[in-house]
Amino acid sequence: MKYLILVGDGMGDLPMPELDGRTPLEAAKTPTLDSLCQRGELFRTRTIPAGYPPGSDVANLSLLGYRPEEYYTGRAPLEAAAMGVKLDADETAFRCNLVTLSRETKSRVRMIDYSAGHISSDESHQLIEALERTCSTDRFHFKAGVSYRHILVVGGDYPFMDTVPPHDYIEKDVTEPWQRYMAVPEWKELLLKTSTVLENHPLNQKRIQAGKNPANGIWLWGEGKLPAVPSMFDRFGLRGSLISAVDLLKGLGVNIGLNIINVPGATGYIDTNYKGKADAALDCLKTQDYVFVHVEAPDEAGHQGLLQDKIQAIEDFDGKIVAPILRGLEERKETFRIIATMDHYTPLSLRTHTDSPVPTLLYDSREDKKGSGLNFSEKTGDIAGQEEGGTLPNGEALMWKLLQRQA
Repeated sequence: MKYLILVGDGMGDLPMPELDGRTPLEAAKTPTLDSLCQRGELFRTRTIPAGYPPGSDVANLSLLGYRPEEYYTGRAPLEAAAMGVKLDADETAFRCNLVTLSRETKSRVRMIDYSAGHISSDESHQLIEALERTCSTDRFHFKAGVSYRHILVVGGDYPFMDTVPPHDYIEKDVTEPWQRYMAVPEWKELLLKTSTVLENHPLNQKRIQAGKNPANGIWLWGEGKLPAVPSMFDRFGLRGSLISAVDLLKGLGVNIGLNIINVPGATGYIDTNYKGKADAALDCLKTQDYVFVHVEAPDEAGHQGLLQDKIQAIEDFDGKIVAPILRGLEERKETFRIIATMDHYTPLSLRTHTDSPVPTLLYDSREDKKGSGLNFSEKTGDIAGQEEGGTLPNGEALMWKLLQRQA
């Protein structure tokens, strides 16, 4: 038996007037998801525990079958693990976004872009290397990641800083959190020095001349120490792989002993190498019994507020991930159970995450044509979720359901 979890990050949304009251998922053409749903089981899964932030870190940890209440320590240490950054016991990792800030007056700061225009990895590595050369100390070190996503490693005890995710403040005033950061002398010195280096870097001058958003600041958040998590094999008896363009997801996989598949051309947006991801999933299932495939593009489009990009990302998830993987398994006459879902909603109107229970479909190749008869959407998920037992309480319950076992 082969087991698969396919995740369209942030696919969920709210009804939109410009779509005649439909969501992007309802408006998108998703024949493969709809077919699997009609032949399988539809329900909802609660991926965010009460009181936890609705981030991809918490939600995907849950989808992997681990309760965040027991194992979540922060986002950054997971990304550090994916990057091969080994944290000592006294070290803390912070997620370090390259961002575009606007200082409209001496006292007001606005978050123009949490991703500095989805800056390329080649460009961002030049900037992070410059920060490491000029701004690192015996306590602060910069580690380059992918695109705008990087890590700051802080050694020893440090003054508390109440951080916030930059994608929650797109095109919003961030004066209040910025002033909190700047209220601590050690953080103030670091942030002012990094801003000066970035603003004066030739690469950013070229970006401005080309009409692109400059990476003129860093934003620190998601801090934590490396968690202690049992492996997927010890917890569920599975050996498998994780496929994602995002260091956060790779870090989750590293920490639970999954094989990490790095697909060339995987970008985390709508220009990602979908075929490479689908081929990699099928290839790893030749020798393993489990694969987790994550596609970031719908979430990124949601944060950017781009309706057509989000619809395209959903359709590409259906047509370029779910469909070829399903076709490949059927051609090989594999017996399999497959879950397709999302980690959370990323509504275009909000441009950030919400903690709604997510629609989830489960299809078993041995039980064809015994399914729900419903298309795959937020609305039908809510209908199914109202039935007795139609909402799973957490991702751990989802994993046991996938495996047809009891906890």
